[in-house]
Amino acid sequence: MPATTKTKLEQSSERREEILAIAARLIAKRGYSATTVRDIAEEAGILSGSLYHHFASKEAMLQEILHGFMGRLLARYDEIAESVTDPRAGIDALIECSFETIDREPAAVGLYQNEAAFLATQPGFEFLSAESERIEKIWIDQLRAGQASGVFRAEGAPAVTYRFIRDAVWSTVQWYRPGGRHTVESMTSQFLGLLHDGLGAH
Repeated sequence: MPATTKTKLEQSSERREEILAIAARLIAKRGYSATTVRDIAEEAGILSGSLYHHFASKEAMLQEILHGFMGRLLARYDEIAESVTDPRAGIDALIECSFETIDREPAAVGLYQNEAAFLATQPGFEFLSAESERIEKIWIDQLRAGQASGVFRAEGAPAVTYRFIRDAVWSTVQWYRPGGRHTVESMTSQFLGLLHDGLGAH
């Protein structure tokens, strides 16, 4: 049977996603201020004016990229938090999910890492702070539950522990290469080994 012809709406949706992927990659690499609409259009093989048929502005593209990224990450974190009863397993799963996200969406992760602090101060990007707070709460709830149950050391400050883990995990996007010699599994295994057992020989 012949392949089903895609509708114009489906083609437009696919083109939007392609442009967003290009924008995320370029902004993650060059920076938000240094990446122009013309740069994105040229990479997409269209004129700058044609880009405005899909998006009102560069800011609109960035909002859509980050909304989608944060929404997907939060949904997965929420799913983990709701499904686990062991706090240690919960933290392990959150860490593995984070490495999976870096592997699957390196451009969006890099863009967020580089630009979120500045963008959160800009009109239209208020959602970044709100959703970051939701993410932090998920992690801290697991850490506090672990302290309460005796799984984690009682003297550690959950907020500080969360920031140590967060910064160590997400900064790997600067050197981790999907499809390279490191994998999600090897990264997760090594990180959890250091987290739970430390560097000392046993």
